[in-house]
Amino acid sequence: MPLTERTEIGQRTFLPDGQLQIRTDTVIERDGVEISRTYHRDVIEPGDAVSGRDTLIVRVANAEHTPAVVAKFRADRAAREAARGGP
Repeated sequence: MPLTERTEIGQRTFLPDGQLQIRTDTVIERDGVEISRTYHRDVIEPGDAVSGRDTLIVRVANAEHTPAVVAKFRADRAAREAARGGP
């Protein structure tokens, strides 16, 4: 009864402000039958480095995080921080 473990991208969601939310599933199987699944969530903001990530995530982030999206995200963040009186 060998156990195997694998990871897969379970979900990816773009938020209106350009952030990419990623759910990575860790799947444990016994003899090819799933016996456990756990989740880890991560967020990639426009302008974040994506090298070393899953190739699908790199392609999606590079396509969506255009210079205009990155600039707008950073400007919106700066405006929110200024309204709160700092970071």
